[in-house]
Amino acid sequence: MANPNKRLDSNVPGKFFVDATCINCDTCRQLAPKTFEEIGEFSAVFRQPESDDHVHRACQALLACPVGAIGTDQNDKSSLTSAMDSFPLLIEDNVYYCGFNSEKSFGANSFFMQHPDGNWLIDSPRYLKHLITAFEHRGGIKYIFLTHEDDIADADKYAAHFGAKRIIHAGDADVVPDAEWFVEGVECTQLADDFYAIPVPGHTAGSMALLYNEKFLFTGDHLWWNPQSQTLQAPTQRVWRANVLTASIRKLLDHRFEWILAGHGDRVKLSHEAIRGQIKALLDRRHDDSPSVR
Repeated sequence: MANPNKRLDSNVPGKFFVDATCINCDTCRQLAPKTFEEIGEFSAVFRQPESDDHVHRACQALLACPVGAIGTDQNDKSSLTSAMDSFPLLIEDNVYYCGFNSEKSFGANSFFMQHPDGNWLIDSPRYLKHLITAFEHRGGIKYIFLTHEDDIADADKYAAHFGAKRIIHAGDADVVPDAEWFVEGVECTQLADDFYAIPVPGHTAGSMALLYNEKFLFTGDHLWWNPQSQTLQAPTQRVWRANVLTASIRKLLDHRFEWILAGHGDRVKLSHEAIRGQIKALLDRRHDDSPSVR
């Protein structure tokens, strides 16, 4: 838990706070946007939680923080226990957000999917007993889909524990050279019934999205929702090849989905038509910002 002696001055007075070890990964702002916001180079508490729901969300953020930068003077162990028990956090249908983001992946989100033909882990949270038990109670893990090289975290430990197959694109194979399944090329590849790997190189050479049931698109660091601007966003820094990234975004217009579940950045559910409009608007912005048209 966070150190009160390192409490950031940007926090408002009260029970919850963020300390100077914050890496500004956005995890807390996604889980508890009524309590945390970005102030300068860090997240901070801009409003202390008052309702039970806001306290619950703040406790979820405390537990999910990859570096333990969130603390509380509140001695209510039941609130923290309730928050712990809420993970994995149901998103919709059979899809869950794992919580317990890992510092190894700079606080990237990871997801769990319960499926009758075998469960899936998309990218990796911290390797924790609580999650291991939760996954075991839901039938274990058969596949671990790795969207790209940055968000591997503890995938190897989960694979070893559950005997799961790790899936990664050959373009990022050097980070998991012993993976059980390498996706090749740039064409959409069916992995199982209702599961498709869509190579989306650009952020990295081997970036992939996972499309499930024409409803959920797990995008890694390729695409995310910005709740402030109410727009889809894509990387502009740490990009392998910008023109390839733009082509990868355009490729998504060929697919139907309602949910965008990102590794970094917020998740969102929109109609298929609204998502198409958002993707087209993103492509227009990237064209307007490209050096070739300046």
